[in-house]
Amino acid sequence: MPEGHVIGRRGRAEAGEDYLRRHAAEIEAASARIRPYVRRTPLLTTDLDGALRLKPECFQRTGSFKVRGAFNAVLQLRHRRPEVPGVVAVSSGNHAQAVALAARTTGIPAVILIPFDANPAKVAATRALGAEVIQEGVTFENREERCRRVMAERGLELVHPFDDWDIVHGQATAAAEMLEDDPTLGTIVVPVGGGGLLSGTALAAKARNPAIRVIGVEPEVADDARRTLETGRIQRLERAPSTLADGVRPVAVGERTFEVAVEQGLVDAIVTVSEEEIADGVRAAWLRCKLALEPTGALPLAAFLAGRVTADGRPVGLLLSGGNADLGLVARLLQDR
Repeated sequence: MPEGHVIGRRGRAEAGEDYLRRHAAEIEAASARIRPYVRRTPLLTTDLDGALRLKPECFQRTGSFKVRGAFNAVLQLRHRRPEVPGVVAVSSGNHAQAVALAARTTGIPAVILIPFDANPAKVAATRALGAEVIQEGVTFENREERCRRVMAERGLELVHPFDDWDIVHGQATAAAEMLEDDPTLGTIVVPVGGGGLLSGTALAAKARNPAIRVIGVEPEVADDARRTLETGRIQRLERAPSTLADGVRPVAVGERTFEVAVEQGLVDAIVTVSEEEIADGVRAAWLRCKLALEPTGALPLAAFLAGRVTADGRPVGLLLSGGNADLGLVARLLQDR
């Protein structure tokens, strides 16, 4: 979808029942499909606030929610194309590990393009899972072009990090589990980069109860999703932002996210947090909640602590997306408190 794409005719009107019913069926199928391969992470309470319910996807295989969408997409691909020669993906690290694991599990090669300045721990983990990693000359700005060349040269299938319905439905299983564990949730808060987790969460939540609020969180320096929701047009950043939350550095949301959030009106708000507020969220996660979150995974907690998200008398679910942290960075943040 080109930059400046305008909101559809339906605008922010309530999504039709058929739309939600169709996606709910896909989410249910994805849940059954990936169940043997992913963990059902718990929904925790915390002494920080009695209204909070925490979904720690840092406990997930590969340390992040991304494994949900990756397994759903790769399993679907193997079903549709049993003789597929392999898969390719672009990622700053968490999607890379997830695709590497899904490919290894299903017996196909994986090639992952990761920007040269990505978290070294995530790169090493991706290689350890058996993927071929290409980093030389890869940047956030050119990685998709480089990926297309690799696809053409090797005949591989793309597993997109967010703009694919199989990915979206897989990521949605996290919110579906939250609502199974606590049907009284009034708000679900998630990080937003490209928007696969946000759109999946919105589909799962609104299909169950349209009154549930769905809120995305992004860094102030990466506010394209907030501006997209407010203007009804896809907004693009000029370049990948420099932020502690390295998992939300896409320069624009995907077409599927635009459809779900804007055209169907299923996302209630997108809020932003400063870099210092992100650091506060990381410190609270590690020191008070005893959860080893990376900065991206701590975005919902940062937003709650900063007062960007409030309870409305019902519990607030924070989907804490991952824990593949740069330990040196975390150590510095903890020392700066």
